[in-house]
Amino acid sequence: MVPPHCGVWVPGGMPHSNVATANARLFFLFIEPGAADLPDRCCTLSLSPLVRELIIEMADQSEVAMVDAELFTTLLLSALSRMPIEDLHLPITDEPRLARIASALVDDPSDRSTIARWATRVALSENSLARLVQRETGLTFGRWRQQLQLIIALRSLAAGATVQQVSGDLGYESVSAFITMFKKALGTSPARYLKTFDQ
Repeated sequence: MVPPHCGVWVPGGMPHSNVATANARLFFLFIEPGAADLPDRCCTLSLSPLVRELIIEMADQSEVAMVDAELFTTLLLSALSRMPIEDLHLPITDEPRLARIASALVDDPSDRSTIARWATRVALSENSLARLVQRETGLTFGRWRQQLQLIIALRSLAAGATVQQVSGDLGYESVSAFITMFKKALGTSPARYLKTFDQ
């Protein structure tokens, strides 16, 4: 899952797939290896307004009609190499029990059930579920659920929901608890985080 204002970087030769929601607008950039100083691993990049607008402009123009294609490409590759890596990835797995948990959490992100409760729901011991999540996603159960909640929160905030609405939708008992989690994960408050993308 990718939050608004971000892009996913996938190095060449790495198997991958994607599924888009009905209202998503996707842009795919195919970059020659070595053309830009980009990470050697999959990651989520925070995209500045300039980078987003360059991508949209390049996608809206045919290659023949775009007189300044080389200039745009040079500028885009230079800007992309400076985009910060966000710790906002959410590994999704085909493992049936984890897919069931992920689906349930997307349907009801306010569900604050413990890992023990989730383990019971999918007929595993708590330790077995913890190991399964770690093996399949590389994250602890708590971190995996938090990543999902952050992405849901960012989507809602970008769509115009208030911090109060989002904290309630995610099951937080107080707005301050949600803001604290957000700050710990992303280093800034929800309002400041979103403001950086509107500049």
